[in-house]
Amino acid sequence: MDFIDPILSLASAIYNLVENVKANKKRCRRVAERVKALESLVQSAKKRKTVLKSDEVEKALQELSITLTSARDLIQRYTEASWVLRVVKSGSHLDGFITVNERLNDAFQVLSGALQVEHGGMLYQVFEMSNRQKLDEVDSRDDDTELKKLLLDYVEKQQETMDAMLREFEDVKLNVTKMVEMLNKPSAPNEVIRMIKPEELKYDFPQKPFMVTSSSEVYKGEYHGFTVAIKRFIDQADTSVSEINKVFTKEVQTMRHYESPYILRMFGICVRNEEGPNPEYLIIMEYCEKGNLREVLDSASDCKLTWVRKARMCLDAAQGLYRLHQSEEKSKVHGCINSRKFLVAEGYRVKLGGFELTRTETSLKKGRRDGEIRSLCYTPPQMLNSIDYQYSKECEIYR
Repeated sequence: MDFIDPILSLASAIYNLVENVKANKKRCRRVAERVKALESLVQSAKKRKTVLKSDEVEKALQELSITLTSARDLIQRYTEASWVLRVVKSGSHLDGFITVNERLNDAFQVLSGALQVEHGGMLYQVFEMSNRQKLDEVDSRDDDTELKKLLLDYVEKQQETMDAMLREFEDVKLNVTKMVEMLNKPSAPNEVIRMIKPEELKYDFPQKPFMVTSSSEVYKGEYHGFTVAIKRFIDQADTSVSEINKVFTKEVQTMRHYESPYILRMFGICVRNEEGPNPEYLIIMEYCEKGNLREVLDSASDCKLTWVRKARMCLDAAQGLYRLHQSEEKSKVHGCINSRKFLVAEGYRVKLGGFELTRTETSLKKGRRDGEIRSLCYTPPQMLNSIDYQYSKECEIYR
């Protein structure tokens, strides 16, 4: 009979699949149990040639082969990674099991009758109507309880995945925005200082500046729609225009020459009332919204910086100072290193600024040491021990 070997092969495949099902485990195992009972009938029929010659048995075996194919496909669905999607999309997972079990029962009735199986035997009990319905109800209740839990777990995981995707999307969106801002940011020329016209700037002068030094005031402003810091040098009563001009020129030259991600960026310079008796000198620089490092360290909202972030900020500060010290054959020194000379931008990136006193180590040896000891807490022990100790880049590294 052509159907015997395919039936036995399908039965073996079903037993193997049942071991790997992820849902509806009891229903699948119950189907396998009934297939096992039918397999024994098929083996018996194979040995009895007269039974196989019956048209009714041949038709039953043909239909059983089709039924076992459906049973194999049904069980295989619950061994695959996408089983939960099949359940969700179909909206029902009971029809397949009901149909398979009814058709298995039909095959049993035909084969057991042809082989004259006793009604009290073990095989008959597997398919006995009241017993079968009771077992199916228990299997259904247990499987549905487990399936509910599996579906809720699936929904929770999908929600976590969706939340992670949304966070990633927001990060990408933020990075794209920052990139667009960087591309729109005015570029600092490499060779020529850009002369910015007064009408190109918008800032709060004469309102209160957000930072004041001994020689300047710093305002928040706009340059072609981009937020910048505008440093305005103060024309004090005891300071001549020539001195202001000297400090202005020195800082401009230094900032232009040492352009780096770790040194405050300069976009250009502006001179207002250039022909008048009291010209105003302005430097248009990168705006660091968090202020100087001292303010960040003193801020209540920033006082709980993580050690990883602190280490990164220290590295930024060191790289800015290294860029200043090592870029030329004659080493430059800042001249007034302290926490207020470092500015903190978005993302807590630290940048070196305040170059009014920048000098070469050679010029320090030749000239007068103006204001070298400006703060005892930033002064190395060697300078405290001797007033003749020469200020150098090592002193700034200590600071």
